[in-house]
Amino acid sequence: MVNIKKWVLTACLLGLVSAVQAQAPRTYCNPLDVNYQYNFEQFNEGISYRSGADPVIVNHGGEYFLFSTIAQGWWHSTDLSQWRHVRPSIWVARGVVAPAALSVRDTLYLLPSTYDRLPIFSTTTPATGHLERFNPLLPFLPDGPWDPAFFHDPDTDDWYLYYGSSNLHPLYGIKLNHSKRLSYEGPVHNLFVLHPDQHGWERFGQDHRGDIDPFMEGAWMTKHAGKYYLQYGAPGTEYNVYANGTYVGEAPLGPFTYAPYNPVSYKPGGFMTGAGHGNTFHDRFGNYWNTGTAWVAVNWNFERRIVMFPAGFDADGQMFANTRFGDFPHYAPTEAWTNKDALFTGWMLLSYRKPVRASSVRDTFAVDHLTDENPRTFWVAETNSTDEWLEMDLGQVYDVKALQVNYTDYQSDLYASDSTVYTQFRLQGSVDGATWETLADLSDEKRDRPNAYLELPEPVQARYIRYEHGYVAAPNLAISDIRVFGNGSGPPPSTPAGFSVQRDADPRNAFVTWEPVEEAVGYNILWGIAPDKLYLTYQVFADRGTALELRALNVGQAYYYAIEAFDENGVSEQSEVVHTP
Repeated sequence: MVNIKKWVLTACLLGLVSAVQAQAPRTYCNPLDVNYQYNFEQFNEGISYRSGADPVIVNHGGEYFLFSTIAQGWWHSTDLSQWRHVRPSIWVARGVVAPAALSVRDTLYLLPSTYDRLPIFSTTTPATGHLERFNPLLPFLPDGPWDPAFFHDPDTDDWYLYYGSSNLHPLYGIKLNHSKRLSYEGPVHNLFVLHPDQHGWERFGQDHRGDIDPFMEGAWMTKHAGKYYLQYGAPGTEYNVYANGTYVGEAPLGPFTYAPYNPVSYKPGGFMTGAGHGNTFHDRFGNYWNTGTAWVAVNWNFERRIVMFPAGFDADGQMFANTRFGDFPHYAPTEAWTNKDALFTGWMLLSYRKPVRASSVRDTFAVDHLTDENPRTFWVAETNSTDEWLEMDLGQVYDVKALQVNYTDYQSDLYASDSTVYTQFRLQGSVDGATWETLADLSDEKRDRPNAYLELPEPVQARYIRYEHGYVAAPNLAISDIRVFGNGSGPPPSTPAGFSVQRDADPRNAFVTWEPVEEAVGYNILWGIAPDKLYLTYQVFADRGTALELRALNVGQAYYYAIEAFDENGVSEQSEVVHTP
């Protein structure tokens, strides 16, 4: 009887633990943790790198499918956190670039970018990789269709195609005939062009300081509350200011009016910068999301990663994407949310500028790059062997809750991903640097995780974090950043004092200043077109000063601004709102 009672008690406890684990929300962290494929485009130039760009996430039957440029297929997820790569039954020989993808009723449709004659594909079972040719060959259109986007109007059952990628030509739209396998119907409409002289965020270059005519691309259409939001990416993927904006119309082909609150999705500061050329989709709980392309550019200007942000429309119909702490851990959705910040975990960055020791260092690829929150600087080990290790000192004991290991392709010789391409490592934590506890062990991993994100089952107290190398397929072991997230036990930082904003003589710019906060890791500059619409964020690390020239404003639009500080313990209260006409 005693043994039976003990067995029942044990079973109940195990059931309770399983229930708790099942209820515990999973998290994700940008860039998305997928096995980015090696890119063969620069094969003849001897340039090797993994890359992901131009994402489209489709909700098909309550599950999610992620398409991107030269991905040798797509990824499948049931929770927007864990992704599995799917190789299709048929494919385009030279790879798919910036595809259109859309799920309508029981069918998912796919169209690669093309200046040639390519088919529209379709599938009712995308998780299996099965594809069929829905339309054998589409005829030519002016300038494409490059960077295409499908749109199906649920109220009229009409279909449309939007496309364009150029710094000369407009965004285009054309109606499609579904009964004729989405053939073109009617004329091509020239919809709109960029106006960088009026819209500061549409200017090209790092922080909008370039002198090249900006590019417009990445069309996407969302219908909300009877209005049509035609989105576009600008001003170019090569810099930190790549963003998504929108025009709004009363009909699918316009006319369209520029949204004065643009850009919609904008992330010029932090670890993963850039948020342009993505799409907007619903999860199965009815929440909106906006995807985008983040900038890496170590081996090639177009070396990129994929990011995803909570998004939505406010009561006035203003579209937004929330990039505040956009590359810190967020909860994957488990229900509908009403607060735009509801999915932010509150787990803070513990690793910024913390000292690191290494088993070896090659040339000038120093270990301090590992904690500088910059994917374009990196550490390289002398060898790619299991003897290599790293040890980070967080400075004090914290509750560690998640970690992210970001590999770099340094002098790689890989041009395609196969079964030999995977990453293996072990992470350990210690309070005193002498006794170590395993935090994550991927020693038997057979999956490539160039941006591996690891949420711990329970918080672990640690001051020291140790990386022990296992395997990467490329010849060199190179890591840009090991990022550690969790919380300290102290109070959050104080609100920055002396916050001031001065609009420039060129109204596309504003000069923002504030007083430093002791021990702050960084600051978020928040702004928007009303005091309760501070939807845009520029993150600035504290060691980069207390001034920012904000160059993303629209001529003729008044703005409101606030600031907050953050450190390992949390986030300050926002400052009072400042207004500039």
